[in-house]
Amino acid sequence: MEAIRLQLTDIGLLAPELTLVVAAVVLSLLDLLLPRHSNRTWLGWLSLASIVISALFVVSYLNPAEPKQLLQFSYRIDDFANIIKLILLTGAGLITFMSIGSVKEEDIPHVGEFYYLLLPATIGGMIMASSGDLITLFVGLELLSITSYILVAMRKKQAASNEGAFKYIVLGGVSSAVILYGMSFLYGMSGSTVINEINSAIGQAGKGMLPMIYLSFFLLLAGFGFKVAAAPFHMWAPDVYQGAPTPVTAFLAVVSKAAAFAVLFRLIYGIYAVGDLMSQPIHQDILTSLMVVAAAAMILGNFIALRQTHMKRLLAYSGIANTGYLLVPIAVQFSMVHFSNFSEFSFYLIAYLFMNIGIFAVLMIIERSTGDEALKGLAGLYYRAPGTAVATVLLVLSLAGLPLSGGFFGKLYILMGALQTQHYWLAAVMIGTSVVSFYFYFGFIRQMFMRSDFEAQEVKVSLPLGITMWLCAGVSVILGLVPQWVLGYIERIFSLTQDLFMF
Repeated sequence: MEAIRLQLTDIGLLAPELTLVVAAVVLSLLDLLLPRHSNRTWLGWLSLASIVISALFVVSYLNPAEPKQLLQFSYRIDDFANIIKLILLTGAGLITFMSIGSVKEEDIPHVGEFYYLLLPATIGGMIMASSGDLITLFVGLELLSITSYILVAMRKKQAASNEGAFKYIVLGGVSSAVILYGMSFLYGMSGSTVINEINSAIGQAGKGMLPMIYLSFFLLLAGFGFKVAAAPFHMWAPDVYQGAPTPVTAFLAVVSKAAAFAVLFRLIYGIYAVGDLMSQPIHQDILTSLMVVAAAAMILGNFIALRQTHMKRLLAYSGIANTGYLLVPIAVQFSMVHFSNFSEFSFYLIAYLFMNIGIFAVLMIIERSTGDEALKGLAGLYYRAPGTAVATVLLVLSLAGLPLSGGFFGKLYILMGALQTQHYWLAAVMIGTSVVSFYFYFGFIRQMFMRSDFEAQEVKVSLPLGITMWLCAGVSVILGLVPQWVLGYIERIFSLTQDLFMF
């Protein structure tokens, strides 16, 4: 009887993931049984309901007395995972909600498939966040990746979509192979796939294993660099963002990226940047490598974005630049003078989520009204739809990182962390590239207020899109007015030793 109760308890702890599994199966069966030409909008509401229920389960598991270990340490229920899962579910929920009634069949021919494929992709991200074992991690990664490939290719009659999907699946498969190759070295050195056992084994191995440790790290960095679109592994992002349906682009930009960052955080501070390796030169080399990748992403993303006139491509390069900012808290080591890396990372990730989903909602509004994804589609927006223009301004101010916005305080906290750890050159890159970004972000405002296009079609805003846009704009402002609420809450519930370190 004790064994049965323990198994039921374990299943209860997996309730957030199982909720989405059941919902995905039910939605797929309903979609299969419905007549071909019937309205499938209500499937979106069912999908959204399952995401909300899953998020409620995650909230109920926040701040446990101690982390729970399932399946012999391969799956962890801790506040690191819970916070990341809430971010993933919030992103998936907003993307699902803004798509209801806004997705056209000519854009996404199989609307039902779109709604239920988002669920396993989100499950994959949640598995990645809770992984304490390389096998579990890779299963979650591939679940997220394979469903993302299908979502990107849904506009099968459009050449740009086919090209983007082909590039994504080929390069994504290569990156997964590189990750698996890096993991094989870790298993070969330690004889285990459990993260804390790997850290202990390679730390005790000493200098004899250093070449293999370096090799495994750089292979994993290259693989996950692709997943988060960090320079120089970013070349797929502009074409894939442009070719994918806009809700799918938003999913890749926010949810998929957040899941990959969670894994990168877990691996760096579960294997490479803690324990016995801290006393060896490899420790600083690893962190320096991350800083170089962060700086490259910030520089290339912001400077190449200056030449973009297509909104999705511009947002792709903006996402590359933001990848650099999000890498900084991982690259600057926890220390006695600075130990709020995760809260800084989480705060900016939350701000990034809302400001990006909000701007993609604006893009969907413009697409529906003008059929144009270029910046010129915003021309005269203030005169055609003043409310939409005002919400766009609030989102752009957060993207640019101007004061009294969530983006400003997110960048400020990360910048202060870099300064506290005396990485002045990295802080200088952050400041310089943020100034450069003002030019292309204000291109949105220039089009809306300083260009007139009175012959353009009337801007029609569906209710879900309007709510999503204003909700994201409002949260971006609130995060700028009272940032200490969110940051303080994360710092209260997150424990460095219990929720991140595994030894």
